[in-house]
Amino acid sequence: MTTGNPTENSVEQADVVIFEADDIHRTLKRLAHELVEFNHGTQDLVLLGVVTRGKPLAERVAKLLEELEGKPVPQGYVDITLYRDDTGQTFKAALESYVPVELTGKKVVLIDDVLFSGRSVRAALDALNGYGRPASVQLMVLLDRGHRELPIRPDYVGKNIPTSKQERVFVQLKEVDGQDRVLLRK
Repeated sequence: MTTGNPTENSVEQADVVIFEADDIHRTLKRLAHELVEFNHGTQDLVLLGVVTRGKPLAERVAKLLEELEGKPVPQGYVDITLYRDDTGQTFKAALESYVPVELTGKKVVLIDDVLFSGRSVRAALDALNGYGRPASVQLMVLLDRGHRELPIRPDYVGKNIPTSKQERVFVQLKEVDGQDRVLLRK
């Protein structure tokens, strides 16, 4: 998984624009509808974005769910820094997690931007351990690019993008990067 800001407005010749701002909004709206349909509403749902770009995605989905169902859905975020096993760093500076409610008995929806190896999701599952025992954990991702190293599968996928391991995906969100778009760099 690669996310980030390859200079705010630059697009290299090898870059392919996968999503523009409208595409991201439409996709999140569809995913919100799928979430409501699968869970028969929003009762007992808790949305948790995986820091960094999963956090604003979870905020956006929470807003869409409130528009759909007429009531707020608890929404927070988890920092997985201390639970990563693939950074190669011995020192890991953690940010902070915010889990708005006790998770025991809740249907937790982890939200992230890109699913690649599955290691970020595994780390997020480990991070949840201190917040109770959810009734279930579901996974929503904006993009699934394949190449799983762990047996992890998303429940809700914005778009499947077959990639090579040499290609890089850059998700840019206005809350973090100043604009909404997704680029594939070959």
